[in-house]
Amino acid sequence: MAEIEHFVDPNEKVHPKFHNVADLEILLYSSKVQTSGQSAQIMRLGDAVEQGVINNSVLGYFIGRIYLYLIKVGLSKDKVRFRQHMENEMAHYACDCWDAESKTSYGWIEIVGCADRSCYDLSFVNVVQFEPKKGAIGTAYNKDAKSVLEFLAICDECYIIEQEKKLLSEGEFSFETDGKTFKVTNDMVNVKRFQKTLHVEEIVPNVIEPSFGIGRIMYSIFEHSFHARKGDEQRTYFSFPATVSPYKCSILPLSQNQEFVPFVRQLSEAMTKNGVSHKVDDSSGSIGRRYARTDEIGVAFGITVDFDTLKKTPHTATLRDRDSMRQIRAEVNELPAVVRDLANGTLMWAEVEEKYPIFEGQETSKKD
Repeated sequence: MAEIEHFVDPNEKVHPKFHNVADLEILLYSSKVQTSGQSAQIMRLGDAVEQGVINNSVLGYFIGRIYLYLIKVGLSKDKVRFRQHMENEMAHYACDCWDAESKTSYGWIEIVGCADRSCYDLSFVNVVQFEPKKGAIGTAYNKDAKSVLEFLAICDECYIIEQEKKLLSEGEFSFETDGKTFKVTNDMVNVKRFQKTLHVEEIVPNVIEPSFGIGRIMYSIFEHSFHARKGDEQRTYFSFPATVSPYKCSILPLSQNQEFVPFVRQLSEAMTKNGVSHKVDDSSGSIGRRYARTDEIGVAFGITVDFDTLKKTPHTATLRDRDSMRQIRAEVNELPAVVRDLANGTLMWAEVEEKYPIFEGQETSKKD
């Protein structure tokens, strides 16, 4: 679980950066639509706030940011919606609450909650304290009763709860104060719980609380990213966005020819310097089989060192995109930076294809 606690002036629930997400079109399932039996509707976020579907722009801003995050880590746009809590399920502390839901093989499941908690947590505090029975303590300890009462008055919540368990199981607990040990029994003390209203704040901020279910998000990423190649259902792969792929790139020598080793080492060292997680696969097997193997674990890109790399200058290698299986050819010393920018999301594959020639097949064979 991961949470954000964002404090906001209850009289000015306007977020200065809401305009950055206002044009997002998101599948919203409002309480009104649910009540009428209609389906969720795609709606511009700015319109949803203006029309009062979403209570305020601060809540709307976090809904927008949650949506962008979920799409960036790999969830499908058509399998994400935000469902508003109905009146009969709204938490007593919330004035509006939306759940980000993911469509999976189990149906729609909640993965993030985003609540406008109003000022409930800040206006009230739960108190746990000992409630001593002064008569019983006075009878038991006479002149030492004052020390017992003073001790019980300063105990913190954790200690009280711990001793309460002993009172329930054993009927008593002991403590030491002023160099003496005292035993307190059930007939000497109660544990009191109550809610205290705070009156010290002139203005109490409201709280916007997004709560992320990390495990459910991870599961949704796996399910939304799992695919089979068209025409070959045995070839499966994970289409993780490069930003969240465990390995951003694989480095694949075409064969176990020792002449490939210096280029593989050069690429691997450059990848490390550029902060790109990568994996060298110099195992035996066809290049197609090794591509499939790296696709299965979601490696986003693959660099292949082939015979054209050895024989031609400047030395070049191919770069393959996992999802499209298309390849380009570029100089070896350029490729690590290209992969780094692709992995960071500052460069798109379409831009790479515009800049570099599409690879159709190597021109130099082993015999050459």
